[in-house]
Amino acid sequence: MSQDQERIKGIVALKQRLEKRIAKMEAETKELQATLDTVNSILLEKGFKRASLKDVEVPTSETKKEPALKPPQEPSPLKESKPTGYQGGEPENVIPLKTLNEESLALIFIEKDNSIHVLPDESKHFSVNTPPFSNFLVERVLAKMQDKDNELVRLKQLPPDKMFSYTIVREGEFIREIVIRNVDEERFKELKSSVRWTFDKMYEKMRSQQQ
Repeated sequence: MSQDQERIKGIVALKQRLEKRIAKMEAETKELQATLDTVNSILLEKGFKRASLKDVEVPTSETKKEPALKPPQEPSPLKESKPTGYQGGEPENVIPLKTLNEESLALIFIEKDNSIHVLPDESKHFSVNTPPFSNFLVERVLAKMQDKDNELVRLKQLPPDKMFSYTIVREGEFIREIVIRNVDEERFKELKSSVRWTFDKMYEKMRSQQQ
């Protein structure tokens, strides 16, 4: 085979690689645009409010009291205040959570400081009293993560300001926002899955009660 033929063969192979790369990038762009359109649609049509709310609840498990090791910025459990909805600037990422039928459940706002804000779809009227919110998401997921970090702080293996913590913002019995702080990549994967599953099951239960 001549040098020209070898060169042409190499150029053809390069052309094919470039075409495949372009096709892949175009597909990724379409997927990102579809996600962005969904987020915009949810924000505009579903009415995720950022108005002032009435109640805040910080559920905690029964753990050993270590007042000196608690992060100074942590609110007291069940202390009443007047929190607002999502207050961050431009989030690092926004992830919509949906049912298998593409119905909106919630939005997750990811902040650069490793905190996340979960805003349930307010048109669904998710209540803290609807299972499995308290017995699964709060007690078996959020509280256990917090308890584990509490122990690490007690053993001085984790700085108090890096401890996992969470706040549930309510308006009456309705969930308006879940703020979760100090979330690493591994925990985020579990939290995303757990939150979506919880709200999906809550929505199923709510619909069955309405029938």
